[in-house]
Amino acid sequence: MTERDRTDDPAPDDVLRIDDDDRYGRLRLISWWRQERLAAAKVLVVGAGALGNEVLKNLALVGVGTIYVIDFDDVEPSNLSRSVLFRASDGGLPKARVAARRAAEINPEVRYVPIRGDVLNDVGLGLFAEVDVVIGCLDNREARLWVNRQCWKTGTPWVDAGIQEIQGVVKVFTPPHSACYECAMTARDYQLLNLRYSCPLLKRDEILAGKVPTAPTIASMMGALQVQEALKLLHGMPVEGGSALVFNGVGNQFYTTKLPFRDDCLSHETYSDPVELPIGNGATVAALFDAARRVGSVSGPLHLTLDRELVEAVECPRCGGREEVMRPRTRVRQAEAECPVCREPGRPLIVSRIDEGAPLAGRSLAAVGLPPFDVARVEEEGGESRFFLLAGDRDGLASGWGLDS
Repeated sequence: MTERDRTDDPAPDDVLRIDDDDRYGRLRLISWWRQERLAAAKVLVVGAGALGNEVLKNLALVGVGTIYVIDFDDVEPSNLSRSVLFRASDGGLPKARVAARRAAEINPEVRYVPIRGDVLNDVGLGLFAEVDVVIGCLDNREARLWVNRQCWKTGTPWVDAGIQEIQGVVKVFTPPHSACYECAMTARDYQLLNLRYSCPLLKRDEILAGKVPTAPTIASMMGALQVQEALKLLHGMPVEGGSALVFNGVGNQFYTTKLPFRDDCLSHETYSDPVELPIGNGATVAALFDAARRVGSVSGPLHLTLDRELVEAVECPRCGGREEVMRPRTRVRQAEAECPVCREPGRPLIVSRIDEGAPLAGRSLAAVGLPPFDVARVEEEGGESRFFLLAGDRDGLASGWGLDS
């Protein structure tokens, strides 16, 4: 027997062992794969439609540790031809909840946090800062632009995708150095975005919103590419930030294009690390001001700058009637501005800041439009901005919110 034939010698350190009892055994054979990194990672998936289903399925398969998923809609029959996680029996149930439950069947080791809501108004900036990557599975410019700006404020990379028929595109953004989604927006994009709102800046009643024809095949392809780019980001591998990977399914052609970087882009605003406060969005604006004074050297009057413009009320210029609204502008439809007395178009009173001592300072942060776990921007008169995380809402992240509404 030669030395090579001996069975009691220790195996070399570089010998690969395949453990078929390990869920991730074959993934660990990839030279750069680090399962412990994925197990510790947090990902926010915005949208649980056709793309979101594919993204959630793939994130579950690879064992990403915590997945937050937000969607406002319920499952309906037209989703069943394109969404792998939905069943006919799910009709009328929240998409986020159903998608999370089915993904948990694929991999129960992953923690899923479904949120029924709208990303513009129901997701605090603290969640964008909490996660490692955001994956956008959206169907409109307004939501993409909002996600883009939130990610830029927190320095969180995000991966966007769009699909139509059998065409698709995946874009990767790595703030603050790459081009962003808004950098590539054209005058036509802004025009189409503004068409969603009426002259007084209230939302029009939407027709066929998000009803873009798509095949399940393109959702599978683009969703897979989104997760692949997210995996590279989570492993610290190089990615092409500020780029778009375009696929033409008719001619089976892929090409990559570099997006333009605009120095004057409005999305390129970053927030400093916020100070954590032990209050949630159920506290009043006045309580926020008091807490801000306790943790910082503040002497002058304070005001809260609202990231989401608030429609405080609608006034009728003809009869002087006034109807309180107290909702973010993006949640107020044009039809709601009609005076209930004389049926004349009303004038919305839009608030973008709340001063210390003003009547609205007695309202809760939730009432003036701040979602749970948000970052409040407080400014001293003539001074700099200070940022405060509503850390009192952190426990709510364990189970999500909005699922009973």
